[in-house]
Parts: sequence; C-alpha cells; structure tokens
Amino acid sequence: MHVEFIDAIDTIEPAAWNALSGAQHPFLRHEFLEAIETAACVGPGTGWKPSHVVIRDDGAVVAALPLYEKTDSWGEFVFDFAWANAYAQAGLSYYPKLVSAIPFTPAAGPRFLTSADDDFATLAGALADAVQRRATERGWSSWHTLFPDDRDAGFLADRGLLLRKDCQFHWQNRGYATFDDFLGRLRAAKRKKVRRERRRIRESGVTFRWLGGAEMTPDVWREIMPLYASTFLYRGRAPYLNQAFFERVAASLPEHLLVIVASHNDEAIASAICFRSTDTLYGRYWGSAGQYHSLHFETCYYQGIDYCIANGIARFEPGTQGEHKISRGFEPTETWSAHWLSHPRFAEAIDAYLDRERAYTDSYIDAVRDHVPFRRDSQ
Repeated sequence: MHVEFIDAIDTIEPAAWNALSGAQHPFLRHEFLEAIETAACVGPGTGWKPSHVVIRDDGAVVAALPLYEKTDSWGEFVFDFAWANAYAQAGLSYYPKLVSAIPFTPAAGPRFLTSADDDFATLAGALADAVQRRATERGWSSWHTLFPDDRDAGFLADRGLLLRKDCQFHWQNRGYATFDDFLGRLRAAKRKKVRRERRRIRESGVTFRWLGGAEMTPDVWREIMPLYASTFLYRGRAPYLNQAFFERVAASLPEHLLVIVASHNDEAIASAICFRSTDTLYGRYWGSAGQYHSLHFETCYYQGIDYCIANGIARFEPGTQGEHKISRGFEPTETWSAHWLSHPRFAEAIDAYLDRERAYTDSYIDAVRDHVPFRRDSQ
C-alpha cells in the first residue's frame, strides 16, 4: 500500500472517491469538494489549503481522508481561538494546523473513508499515522477532526486523541403525516405559538418555492446570492461560498440540493440553501433582504419540516447553535470533534479543560431535554 497527500481533489477519479464516500453524505461527495476547490472557496488566500490523504493498493484507491492545512480557524464551527491565543501568549505558533473536515459545513459524518471490503482499523490507522507524522515532521501544532460520526470519534479516542463534545438541535420525523400532525405532539402553548408565527407569514402575503438543483438557473442564483451574502456582511465578513460554487454543485449534485425561496410581490426577500441525503435535510445558508416578523422561523425551520414530512425524510439538521429552535420541536443532539496536539504540556492542559467542558455540555443537554415542547404522552 502507498500513502500520498494530494493538493487537489480532481487528481482522484470521481468514481474512485465516491466509491469510498458513498451516496449518503452529500458533503463528502467528490463533486461537492471539487466545486469548493474549483470555485476558489478554498485554496490560496482562504486559510484552507487542500492536502487530502489517499491510500492506494496496487494503484487502486482503497482509503481517503479529507484534510486541509489551515492558517486560521474561520469556517470550522468548532471554536479553538482561545487555544491559538494561549499558544501565542507562550510564544508558540498554533498555525499552520491540520484539519479533517468539510469546509464551512458543521454536519457530522464519516471522515475516514474506506472500502467496505477492507479492514477499517488498519486503513484508518494508516491514514491517521500519515497525518500525525506529517504534522510532527513539519513542526505543526495540531490535527483536528471536526464533526466525525460515532465510529470515527471512537476510533480517534482509542488512539488517544482528545474528544470534544458539543450540542446541536435536530428535528426528528416520527412518522408525521402532516405539519398539523407534528404540531399535535406539542404542548398547547408551543403549538399556538408556531401557528401564530405561520399565520403572520401567510397574512403578510409571503409565498414559498422549493427549488431543486436542476431548477436553479444562473438568473435564480443571481437573485438569491445577495440574500445569502447579507448574513455574512452583517457580521463584517465576506461570504465563504460564491455563486460559481453554487452553480457548479447544483449542476453536479442536483438531487442533493434544495433552495427554499420566500417571495413578496414576486420579489425574493429571503432564502435558505439546503442539502439533502436520502434520510436527512441539512439547512445551511440563510439570508434575507430585511427584517420581517417570523420570516426566519418559517424559511429556515417550518418550511424544512414541511419538506421532510412531504418527502419522508427522517431528520432535519438546521445548523449550529440556536436555543430558539427548542420551542419549535428541535431536540439536543451530541456532536464531536477530536484533537491531537503535538506539544505535551498544552495537550495536558487542553485535556483537563475538555473534561470540564464535557461535564458542562452533558448538564446542558440534560437541562434542555427537560424543556423540549412535546407533550409527555407523545414522546
């Protein structure tokens, strides 16, 4: 077997990569990663340099790991700025670091991609060894695996990496036939609140369209890109993704894309750009042209729930943060990241910190579960 680092995903045949990643996770598809690279959303000047790891056996690709050399911590959604500051205060360099993740995408999934017929532990171990060896040889501070699934998180913990726990809020489809069926499972006060929010939107004359990738023409993208960009510009940052990326991924993965567009008087006023697999809807990129009462809740949450019910999708992940999701039927869900730090004393200090943080996160999740809006007889 031969291990190699590649600086562009298109040096690997799409069919070879996708045979490892499968069809279940759209963000791991060769087409998605290639669109990010081709549209220059990662690469020079972005803080993300592709350095994917591939194992070949007799020329055939048998394992892979998405990997990036990072010169900052933006776009990761696992916040380690305090760690970087601690390094700087000690006169050490935290950057560059290595990150195994999907850029700008806080969605859990496998990171160690291996063929189903091969030994996962052996191949994943070879990938991890190669990453740690590269970081050590180059004197880099750390390697971080963000949003791994439970299998990969367990594998990395067994290797001695430090696990970090966080919480997102996901909606679960319990076989609902209609949105009203879902509402019927909520307590009366929460049910009335949701209905009131939805009624405000209807009475204001706002209408919605669900558009798949095949329906997203360049003109439609030009219409909604300012909406997408507004969320970033409001926070003083340029958008992570550009129109070239969205057009490319819409063309290459049309069945995995859903764009929810809100219009008023035939003018688009808000949108939510989502991705989907066979069983999960991923809400990702929201933006609006102004402040409209309840429009965010309708566009980002209720329309997504409607879509999941109508299409038999089991789970809706609307992104990170947001305790306001709890009262609208979203439930706390654990997420993970795994961290290897080359400096022993910093690793020891961060390990102690993560122990305390995990205890806090566990307490937080337990407390949130006491406030989910479902009737006791419906859970």
